[in-house]
Amino acid sequence: MRGRTIERGSAWALVTGAGSGIGRRLAERLADAGYNLALAGLTPEKIATAADELRRNHPGIEVRSLAIDLARAEASQELFDWCRREGIDVEVLINNAGIFSFCDLLRTPEERIVRIIMLHDLTATLNCRRFAEAMAHRGRGGYILNLSSFSLWMPFPGLALYSASKAYLRSFSVSFAKEVHEAGIRVTAVCPAGVATDLYGLPPRWQRIGMRLGVLISADRCARRSLRALWRGRRTIVPDWWNRALIPLCKLLPMWIIRPIRRFTMTFQK
Repeated sequence: MRGRTIERGSAWALVTGAGSGIGRRLAERLADAGYNLALAGLTPEKIATAADELRRNHPGIEVRSLAIDLARAEASQELFDWCRREGIDVEVLINNAGIFSFCDLLRTPEERIVRIIMLHDLTATLNCRRFAEAMAHRGRGGYILNLSSFSLWMPFPGLALYSASKAYLRSFSVSFAKEVHEAGIRVTAVCPAGVATDLYGLPPRWQRIGMRLGVLISADRCARRSLRALWRGRRTIVPDWWNRALIPLCKLLPMWIIRPIRRFTMTFQK
């Protein structure tokens, strides 16, 4: 299927990190398809603004929001309990919330290491465990989309933590998809390369330049292709063919190229 639409307001989708970027566009696309929306995000102002705009632009669907720090061991249980209290029966789960890190591990505070692994790996895994179990008990199947990253094929200086945490998420998603297939649950890991969002700290001007040069894709394009892969039952996808073509090159870069790149990027690490 190239797309999916349902009777307006007949099912719920939960999107984490929905206040901006890819998560915001995923929520828009799901609302277009007819889903009620449960939005979770770290910043109260952003998540409330996103919820208000979605209600205004998509009459006939329900939108509920929760400001929550998902980079904590207890966060997944709190999110699941909130959905139960609100009567939200999740059919589509989007694990999108993420923290970008471009810094050598020895220069990264221990607290940030814990938060990144908690958010990308522990919370996403527990969300899959809890919400997929509810989907299986319901007996109608469901959909889970996990946002990994193209950086998992780029174990370069400054990306050790970020790329490894995203590599786990892709590997987990592919295996988990096979485990829940018989329950009618589809699981897809999306591994986008550069996306024009605020995640990397790029100002809007450079984001626009990146899209014009073809180095970055828009958040909406990433969301559209991600959902298309989910509806089709793809287990993993890299948006845009030219990014897929670069994977072997990323794996084969020799150290004599990586060393000068490291010296150059040290000035940008934070």
